[in-house]
Order: sequence, then C-alpha cells, then structure tokens
Amino acid sequence: MNKQIDSIRALFSLAAVALMTGCNPTVKIEAPDKPIVINMNIKIDHEIRIKVDRELDYLLENKQGLF
Repeated sequence: MNKQIDSIRALFSLAAVALMTGCNPTVKIEAPDKPIVINMNIKIDHEIRIKVDRELDYLLENKQGLF
C-alpha cells in the first residue's frame, strides 16, 4: 500500500514539475512604433484675473455706497 502511495506521489510530483516548466513568463522591452505624444493644453488666464481684480479694487475704493 505504501508503495502505491509513494508511486502516486511521485507521479503527481512529476506532473507538477512538468506543468511548472511550461509556464515561463517572458518580459519584452520594445520601443513603440509611434512617437509618444504629450498633449499640453494649458490655458493661462493670469493676466485677465489681475485686470479684473484691479478694476474691482478701484470700484470698491471709489464708490462707498455700493454695499
């Protein structure tokens, strides 16, 4: 009985080793076919804010009865 169990264990061990050797992960590093495009749509509105802030400061300083 022990010989049967040992032979079954050996068979399962061989099968496991055979299955594991078939799963070799590979890593490939390749350059892309197309160039890398970085889309930089940046809206700069700093100047507009300064103008609006200055106009509001002027209105608030000169017209006391607004609020």
